[in-house]
Amino acid sequence: MLCMRLPGKKWLHNKHETKAKRKSWRKLHLGVDLTTGDIICSDLTLDDVDDPTALPGLLDQIEDPVSRFLADGAYDGKPTSDLLKARLGDAVEIIIPPPRNSVLTPNSLADPSSRDRHMAQIRTQGRLAWQANSGYNQRSRADAQIGRWKGVIGPKLRSRTLENQRTEARIGVQVLNTMTKLGRPEFEAVT
Repeated sequence: MLCMRLPGKKWLHNKHETKAKRKSWRKLHLGVDLTTGDIICSDLTLDDVDDPTALPGLLDQIEDPVSRFLADGAYDGKPTSDLLKARLGDAVEIIIPPPRNSVLTPNSLADPSSRDRHMAQIRTQGRLAWQANSGYNQRSRADAQIGRWKGVIGPKLRSRTLENQRTEARIGVQVLNTMTKLGRPEFEAVT
């Protein structure tokens, strides 16, 4: 899952000590299927909604089974992993980087969680090696969708009300998914 911030007045006021014409930041949460490149879930929220709070609504939009869940460190925590296992099943592979100051669970030697295994691998091999071994580097494909969004749709919203902005975001998702389908090659086995 990814999140893109769209401009608002708090940042402008804090950085430049000036009043803004915009009302507030908006956060665009995107979920991308790494095999097809399609955006499979999205939500536009106010700035005060954190990423794990938006996750249940995003998971409600996913219809196909999910075998791997990659997200940034903002999603790290037991509530998120419990929610993912409850919604997606125990077989889902959760790849979320733990923070640098994270500690192992008390029973990590007897029954390590996937987070414990990630932390142990980071401590022994380093964060970059963990990213390559776990597949976390594939998250860059989702980051590319944010870049496409900014290049094709634009970095800011044109609508004024939150509901209209959400509609604008849904239209943007449909546009990007259509463009992705038009530009992806189809492969066939040649015998």
